[in-house]
Amino acid sequence: MFIDTTSRRAFLKAAGAAGAAWILADAADIQAAFAQVARRRSEPPPYRFDALTAAQATDLEAVCARILPAVGAAPGAREAGAIHFIDRGLASFNAAQKPLFDEGIADLNRRAAARWPGTASFAALSAERQDELLRAIEQQPFFGAVHFATIAGTFADPSWGGNRDHVGFAIIGHGHEPAYQPPFGWYDSPANRGG
Repeated sequence: MFIDTTSRRAFLKAAGAAGAAWILADAADIQAAFAQVARRRSEPPPYRFDALTAAQATDLEAVCARILPAVGAAPGAREAGAIHFIDRGLASFNAAQKPLFDEGIADLNRRAAARWPGTASFAALSAERQDELLRAIEQQPFFGAVHFATIAGTFADPSWGGNRDHVGFAIIGHGHEPAYQPPFGWYDSPANRGG
């Protein structure tokens, strides 16, 4: 399932579903993840990955960039740093999916080499060829997991490792606020306040 770039706001609903999963995460895992994010933000590029190899991260970031691509001046998953959210998750609260990601990335590279001999990796393919391979696997659990993680990593709170510089918030037109106030409504009317 590829994103219709004209309706990115529809993915906000999927990101909301991601929030429920993070609420259920163990508090110790969450604290470790925050420490990892703080450490990573202090590192200059190239970044060190905790769960993924550099080659896996390159291929997986290419998948993320095809799921939620940058369009014109509008950023996508790559610009939001979704790969760092995914790596952090695979090293902590989502470690159970690490084998699925390892095998999925290896499978993509095997498919790329079989379909286009001499291809070094999925990331080395053109966008059109990447899309062709992703369409062939979009019903597999690996693609579903990456799709979910890409959306969550792009739109989640930046403290989780993705949504770098609040890029995901900008995509959906949501401003970053240090604190959020409830919207004014019927409960704020003078009649309901006794005034």
